[in-house]
Amino acid sequence: MSEQSYRLTISCPDRVGIASAVSGFIAAEGGLITEANQYRDPVSNWFFMRQVIAADSLRYDADELQNRFATIADRFDMTFRVTDSSKLKKVVLMASKQAHCMSDLLYRWRSNEMRFEIPCVISNHDDLRSYVEWHNIDYVHLPVDADKEAHFAAVEAQLEAACPDVIVLARYMQIMPPHLCEKYAGKMLNIHHSFLPAFVGARPYHQAAERGVKLIGATCHFVTTDLDAGPIIEQDVVRISHHDSIEDLVRKGKDVEKMVLAKGLRNHLEDRVLIHGNKTIVFE
Repeated sequence: MSEQSYRLTISCPDRVGIASAVSGFIAAEGGLITEANQYRDPVSNWFFMRQVIAADSLRYDADELQNRFATIADRFDMTFRVTDSSKLKKVVLMASKQAHCMSDLLYRWRSNEMRFEIPCVISNHDDLRSYVEWHNIDYVHLPVDADKEAHFAAVEAQLEAACPDVIVLARYMQIMPPHLCEKYAGKMLNIHHSFLPAFVGARPYHQAAERGVKLIGATCHFVTTDLDAGPIIEQDVVRISHHDSIEDLVRKGKDVEKMVLAKGLRNHLEDRVLIHGNKTIVFE
């Protein structure tokens, strides 16, 4: 069999028979399940599932699987989606002046460690142009001046032209306007250089140094209209001490930021992340 697969993700109110109905449907269609995850949230009584099906085991494509599964979905009031692993998602990267998160993702992309398409990189500064264009990727410089409304209108136009499946704010140091947050809800990821909900907003490393914390971290989360408060996808920390200067915190933090963002994006690209209110279920 080829490595191509169809990923079926489901969320719905929990009740008896869901797992049996889904697996029974796949078996009846001749589908081979290569990976299976499920979870029931005990507070909301909500059920989540991710099934990976070998594409070669079915007689039809992902669109037909979506159509045929609709009968099961209607019976259980499911929200569901079928994606084809062979169709790479389009990822627009957005960055300002700092390159560490963006360059890490570009390396993973170039080395095929992570498989996705990059229509363009959007930046409010021109500092990263030569590095991005070395990768033969379009670099779109949209400077921010006093008229931020015009800037974000240009950003929106560029995003519409690129038709991204995912937007990654890889240290893009601008607050996205509410209408863009809502337009791309569930599709826009941010890396925040703090272990949220601690030290929200600007200069979190300085805030951490003033507070004398012993751990600093980074958080990959979905962007919402509430600043740095969207559903969290991935987090990690690194230990620090009173010996560390703010420059040390920044240096150590950058390593965590890169790792957390890459892992969060990978899970999202592989349809492992399901949003439930302001939380996520991540099937690793």
